[in-house]
Amino acid sequence: MPECIFVNTRSHSYPIYIGEGLLAQSQYLIQHIVGQQVMIVTNQTLAGLYLQELQSRLAALQCDVVILPDGEQYKTLATLDGVFSQLISKQHGRNTTLLALGGGVIGDITGFAAACYMRGVNYLQLPTSLLAQVDAAIGGKTAVNHISAKNLIGAFHQPSAVLIDPLTLATLPEREYCAGLAEVIKYGLMADGEFFIWLEKHLAKIKDRDPQTLHYILQRCCQLKAQIVSEDEYDRGKRMLLNLGHTFAHAIETHFNYQTYLHGEAVAIGLCIATIISQQFNGLKEDTFPRVRTLLSELGLPTRLPSSLTIKQLLSLMTHDKKASLADFNLILLKNIGSAYFAQNIAYDWLDNFLATCREIGGI
Repeated sequence: MPECIFVNTRSHSYPIYIGEGLLAQSQYLIQHIVGQQVMIVTNQTLAGLYLQELQSRLAALQCDVVILPDGEQYKTLATLDGVFSQLISKQHGRNTTLLALGGGVIGDITGFAAACYMRGVNYLQLPTSLLAQVDAAIGGKTAVNHISAKNLIGAFHQPSAVLIDPLTLATLPEREYCAGLAEVIKYGLMADGEFFIWLEKHLAKIKDRDPQTLHYILQRCCQLKAQIVSEDEYDRGKRMLLNLGHTFAHAIETHFNYQTYLHGEAVAIGLCIATIISQQFNGLKEDTFPRVRTLLSELGLPTRLPSSLTIKQLLSLMTHDKKASLADFNLILLKNIGSAYFAQNIAYDWLDNFLATCREIGGI
């Protein structure tokens, strides 16, 4: 029996299943499919790994497939339109179910397509990356990128279920696995200090992808995400704390056109920046920044801004972020390890000068 964690929002309640071999089973998948039509959305890499077996579980249904190119740079309106075209050409109706088989990009595109097609259809998340399993697949945030900024165009649309099979992490490339760990560390920093300490103590097993260690990571992150989303479905309060490090990360990703850094790698840099700002802005303990940087670095993640991105370029891109105002910045910062808060109206000039100084002394 897989573990089951529920997300209970005002609009919808649904389960997150966590269990080895879930993709090879039918019962947990079939019970959440409405109607007789299914559209699997996946990418070229994952199609070769999991598509055939998944299709065999759906042999009794009209099962169509959209295979998308792999990469954040393809999370666009043009790609979304291709999904719509396939749904229309295969005559999918309001009772269709979309299946997002892949990482965060696939989940975002599929969820947004489900939110829009015929004003909203059913969809399931079948996340195959660590980043998607601990974060992106849960909570109903769906979006595509605009040339100006990441995730500017989207909708809230909750899935009917999330099916997490930890066995998919065995085929995940090392770089993508490490990128997912940045989101794991984020949970410890913003919501659970004991979990952060646990991560520091279990580095070797995390690196080795020990099954029991991974199960606990998935369980704890899903519990935290489910609790926060249940309290704040539409990202107007507590849920905003999940964006710790992300304002900086999105700016970095946008600057490099989503091709140089994976999302989790940019988040790792963003976590470092948010931590060092927290030390200066509100007196966060001085040992916090070196602990955060060490943990991220030990897990193979970048911790410094790329030299080709200036502070002014970073701040300019950050003005497009959904949490920014015209003159000042709203940032998620840390009170201490395990407790984040929403800091409003941080002056542009102060942030510009402080980050420039940090760069000069090698801090970021």
